[in-house]
Amino acid sequence: MARAFRAASPLPLPSSSSRAAAASGGTSGGGGGNFQWLSRKRLGKPPSPQRRGGQEREGGGDEAGMGMTTTRAARFSATSSSSAEPAEVQSSSSSSRKRADALARLRAAFLAAITHRRRRRQLGSSLTGTIFGRRRGRVHVALQTDTRSPPVLLVEMAAYSTGALVREMSSGLVRLALECEKQPLNPGEKRRALLDEPTWRAYCNGRKCGFAVRHECGADEWRVLGAVEPVSVGAGVLPDDAGAGAAAEEGDLMYMRARFERVVGSRDSEAFYMMNPDGSGGPELSIYLLRV
Repeated sequence: MARAFRAASPLPLPSSSSRAAAASGGTSGGGGGNFQWLSRKRLGKPPSPQRRGGQEREGGGDEAGMGMTTTRAARFSATSSSSAEPAEVQSSSSSSRKRADALARLRAAFLAAITHRRRRRQLGSSLTGTIFGRRRGRVHVALQTDTRSPPVLLVEMAAYSTGALVREMSSGLVRLALECEKQPLNPGEKRRALLDEPTWRAYCNGRKCGFAVRHECGADEWRVLGAVEPVSVGAGVLPDDAGAGAAAEEGDLMYMRARFERVVGSRDSEAFYMMNPDGSGGPELSIYLLRV
């Protein structure tokens, strides 16, 4: 049975020499002998109560510091949130007012970019022309490739009213001439297209009538062009909407729409002749673009 116990034991049994060494070690080392786990426990002594108390005090101090920091952060966030509430209300109200204008400007800029890129390819020999404006307001001339496309040319005659143009047309033929100056070019610079010129000198039947300015189609212009989109040829008065305001004081919003034949003389001259629906008679309205 002892032999079986020795075979199953994981540690070798001490010999006579090892017993003597254990006896001497036991007398000198406090009875540790071969029990190494006992000596390891004695080496790893627990900390003293004084050191343990100091560590707890340090930990408590850190927790107190963290608590004070958290309280200050909470106070700062509460103050900032209370001061930010009226600013958020003002920003939301101002953004809702500017949203419609921003969308209209974005649409106008996007369509203007498409028009500027594809203008040469889209222009043909026949265009749709729309002349509109308030009776005592400025005349607007818009030329489109079709009724839904953005205008390839939109000019505003600054010193000529729509009522004066209507009176001229009732008396006979009307010829509008728009002239611009040919600016000298720098070396390597290309001349812009004739329809891209920004300012013009305006003449009506040989009489100077101020200046004309080319600009992009805005929200007001799109509202008029959208209202007369089903009209191919005709003239009339558009009803005012609720937001007309001071613009309604300039009189009724008049318009005239027809097809125009485009004739290109050179890079510095183009002409647009209004075509009668029945095909009889000459053009009642002609528009000339000249760069001199």
